[in-house]
Amino acid sequence: MILTVDVGNSRIKAAVFEGDILLEPFVFKKEELQKNIQNILKNFTNTTHLVVASVGNVEKQAFLEFEKDIAVHFVSHGDQFPFANEYETPLTLGIDRMVLAAGATLQFPGKNRLVIDAGTCVTFDFINVSNEYLGGAITPGLQLRYKSLHDFTANLPLLALESPKNIIGNSTAESIHSGVVNGLVYEIDGFIDEYRALYSNFIIILTGGDTDFLAKRLKNTIFANSNFLLESLNQTFQYKIKND
Repeated sequence: MILTVDVGNSRIKAAVFEGDILLEPFVFKKEELQKNIQNILKNFTNTTHLVVASVGNVEKQAFLEFEKDIAVHFVSHGDQFPFANEYETPLTLGIDRMVLAAGATLQFPGKNRLVIDAGTCVTFDFINVSNEYLGGAITPGLQLRYKSLHDFTANLPLLALESPKNIIGNSTAESIHSGVVNGLVYEIDGFIDEYRALYSNFIIILTGGDTDFLAKRLKNTIFANSNFLLESLNQTFQYKIKND
């Protein structure tokens, strides 16, 4: 069994896999890392590898403390990936984006792929039919948009995510909800439309913490999978083992 761990900007997601089958997913805070990893390993005693992809500020040592019980692997830019990285600054490309690109390449061969990861930031990553990673875009996610409106203005309140009742906000709160939610939905649909105009034989993969909230609001047909990064992390590690 393989335990995959995705250290994001705001929380940690993990999952136990047996082959390609996801047995159980987990979500927890960074300060709960060691307790939760210990519990997972206690409940899944046949786990042999711990595979970590991190863009958050968790020290490697927090994972290395488990080396006495399990083999620990950190995904890095030097690993083997199933695509050619054509990014102009390849070493600045986030490991999470590389893992998502690898998963899209392996799961959807022979297609142009756009992976949209909706978390703290929303990232767009494009891998063409020739398995070349060309780049994408980064934009603020839903929570970051709410927080920015509050932090960088004098009077706007900090609101929790909520579906707007109408496109026309009839109060300050409703105007914020409309701007944040509808603004991001239109932005994502706009990006998808631009990509579709340039490429055919196309698949769009939506993942990340806000997948379920956004998926039902987008007009474009998408493949929505909130666990796609964890699945991609498992596949990337298995690809590395086969090709080392």
